Parts: sequence; structure tokens; C-alpha cells
Amino acid sequence: MPMPASEIERLIKTAFPDARVEIQDLAGDGDHYAATVVSEAFRGKSRVQQHQMVYGALQGQMGGVLHALALTTSVPA
Repeated sequence: MPMPASEIERLIKTAFPDARVEIQDLAGDGDHYAATVVSEAFRGKSRVQQHQMVYGALQGQMGGVLHALALTTSVPA
């Protein structure tokens, strides 16, 4: 069963309450998403570390219920 975009957003916002999160369903199938996450928690972290933080927030769902997620992360301007 695919993971709804609202659940992805909920998991990310739980880990990063200050985050601005935008989720796009790329294929309309509930399996392929793009996420933009902007959070102060990423300040001073490398892009790889930022992505690892988001994947951690997804609580092991990547590669299982959540098939594909293209990530864009940044700190607030």
C-alpha cells in the first residue's frame, strides 16, 4: 500500500517542527515523491547529512512503503 503525501509530511514535521515541507506526487501513483524541506536544523550540515536526517525522520519507510523520494533540503534564507 502506498504512503500518502500527508503521512510523509507528518513524519518530517514531527522530526523538524520548524520545517517548511512541500511534497509532490511525481507519478500520481503514491510511490514516487519529491520533497522540499527547509529547516534551521540543517544549518552547518552537509547536503548528505541533511538528507540522512530526513530519511531518519521517515522511520525506515524508505525502500518499503515509500518507494522513491527525491529530496531538496536547505536552511531558511
